[in-house]
Amino acid sequence: MKWLIASDLHGSAPCCEALLAACRREGADKLLLLGDLLYHGPRNDLPEGYAPKQVIAMLNSQKDQIFCVRGNCEAEVDQMVLEFPVLADYCLLETAGHLIFATHGHQYNLQAPPALKPGDVLLHGHTHIPAKDNSAGFWYCNPGSVSIPKESTPKSYMTLENGVFLWKTLEGTEYDSLTL
Repeated sequence: MKWLIASDLHGSAPCCEALLAACRREGADKLLLLGDLLYHGPRNDLPEGYAPKQVIAMLNSQKDQIFCVRGNCEAEVDQMVLEFPVLADYCLLETAGHLIFATHGHQYNLQAPPALKPGDVLLHGHTHIPAKDNSAGFWYCNPGSVSIPKESTPKSYMTLENGVFLWKTLEGTEYDSLTL
């Protein structure tokens, strides 16, 4: 199974459209969204093409493909308009014998990690900065942000297939990898 993993859309219709095009281009079986789908939050400027209603329609059209965890900008009212679950704090995946704890990053993160063993993965967004680090004894991976990247990083996502993470720009150029 091939996963496309993305975070922090923040209501950007053009970025959502580009993300769904990346899913098709990648041949992804599932799309894992790590939260902050519709709203930009008080610390971020409005993203390019801010149009949450358009993002709702685009994501709902792919509802059978999407798994999602709640970001700090999600609210219960979002579940009323989105046709797939968005309020779970985390989800667990397995690949190549490794546990992946996928969350947004505002509750579980490197400062407050879940119980993970060496070789496991803490996967989260929230920072808007792509990351790959194993200094905590487990892997920490972050796809960055689809719409509001920070620290001069590109708009980006990740893929996961057969224990291999690939970091890619929104246009599809690979720039990092991790094999578990």
